Amino acid sequence: MTSLPIPGTATTSPVSPDGDFVSIGEMVAQHAARAPDHAALLAGARRIDYAELDRAMDQVAASLQRDGVQPRQCIAICAAGSIEYVVTFLGALRAGVTVAPLAPSSTPDSLAAMLRDCEATHLFLDGATEALLAGARDVPSFRRIWPGAEAASANATRWDDWLEHGRAPQKVQVDPAWAFNIIYSSGTTGTPKGIVQPHSMRWVHIQRGAGNGYGPDAIAILSTPLYSNTTLVSLFPAIGLGGTVAIMPKFDATAFLELAQEIRATHAMLVPVQYRRLMSHPGFDSYDLSSFQMKFSTSAPFAADLKADVLKRWPGGLAEYYGMTEGGGTCILRAHEHPGKLHTVGQPAPGHDIRLIDEDGREVGPGETGEVVGHSGAMMSGYFKQHEKTAEAEWHDLSGKRFIRTGDLGRFDEDGFLTLFDRKKDMIISGGFNIYPTDLEAVLQQHPAVAEAAVVGVASEKWGETPVAFVVAAADGDAAAIMAWANEKLGKMQRLAAVRIVPALPRSPIGKVLKRELRDGFRERL
Repeated sequence: MTSLPIPGTATTSPVSPDGDFVSIGEMVAQHAARAPDHAALLAGARRIDYAELDRAMDQVAASLQRDGVQPRQCIAICAAGSIEYVVTFLGALRAGVTVAPLAPSSTPDSLAAMLRDCEATHLFLDGATEALLAGARDVPSFRRIWPGAEAASANATRWDDWLEHGRAPQKVQVDPAWAFNIIYSSGTTGTPKGIVQPHSMRWVHIQRGAGNGYGPDAIAILSTPLYSNTTLVSLFPAIGLGGTVAIMPKFDATAFLELAQEIRATHAMLVPVQYRRLMSHPGFDSYDLSSFQMKFSTSAPFAADLKADVLKRWPGGLAEYYGMTEGGGTCILRAHEHPGKLHTVGQPAPGHDIRLIDEDGREVGPGETGEVVGHSGAMMSGYFKQHEKTAEAEWHDLSGKRFIRTGDLGRFDEDGFLTLFDRKKDMIISGGFNIYPTDLEAVLQQHPAVAEAAVVGVASEKWGETPVAFVVAAADGDAAAIMAWANEKLGKMQRLAAVRIVPALPRSPIGKVLKRELRDGFRERL
């Protein structure tokens, strides 16, 4: 078994100056001692308090130790969101064990590859994952545990039967440099990479949560998948600071609004496509959402007009986070404080060093566009067992300071707010000119017949690359008419070579448009 984090890469991150590092397992124990009856997790009609959560975490930790799992080894979870999912995650962390939360939306062979890569000793899975693995080749060996109420398969042990009931776990002193979890990249640009996030990185996230109102009175709704870092950056501050978390196994706009009103939710992390669905819900304004203190968004471009609508109609603050699962630098736009900057992703977070570099790795001057790189106390240790990929993701300044490269192109304005133009890999070079797809998408979105648009570059004999738009029509839309309308408004070198009407844009489970699928599916010669 491979111990984590990776030898030979940076494995330490500075602990916040606000206090000494405390593991999340210790935090839960402290909350259980101070407020044992306070609700920790909600899921439908189910509720467990901090005393119950603390006991269940001990059971998971003791069960893993009984099975011989050592600190810094890895377990995997691939299942729908549930109380058992969160308890298993937290209990493993208490034992010093690393967790790899995996996407049930993976292909069978991709799931098997991730399980081989992280060397999981145990897989916590449900029926959907069991069926997925049945179609995979070269599945590694591991113990299968079946959380939840449904009957386990013949290859798995029910979670309740697996849990240790007779003894307390051995106490493990967690080192902040140890791997907290391995988050696998979506694989939209190739084979998923295991992003190793240390405990110190999550500690920084939890401490940052205090400034956003997380605490014992917070009630946070989780409506994105639990394998996503988008979700985890809300889960762990809420639990680490003694709040209540309501788990939605699957997002539905009506169900979200009803739940938020019922439990008097104070916090929610949502991706932009969820905000779009909520704000367009015909009954949105009839729900009482006055309990909200803060709402957050990340993971995908958040349109300025949508931010403005949220600010106008949804009580509480709105913060957009721009950053990467790999960590490095984060920008924060507190939209309610800067309504004139909604076209940006905000300013660097306190203590975050964000710079822009050119193709040759040199810093660009004020007002110039460059690739965004960042350094902070919240940085990945590296990609698991992929030293070359780790090195490719890093940039060092002249002093040797380590930064994480984002692959995004951006520019700072005179007030220090960052505007993003595009992913570096999505930028289209047509006839030697740089074309940013987001510029074209912004024009297309102004057409009354366009609900959504995505622009990609495809091969062109004449230009090398040329832009093609994929459009979801809001009304009866004619592709030729939309293209003619847009090209009248675009610059000569920006003009679209084709427009295709599609029923929906392909998206990841957290709402990112999968442009590679659009690009790969376009077979015409232009």
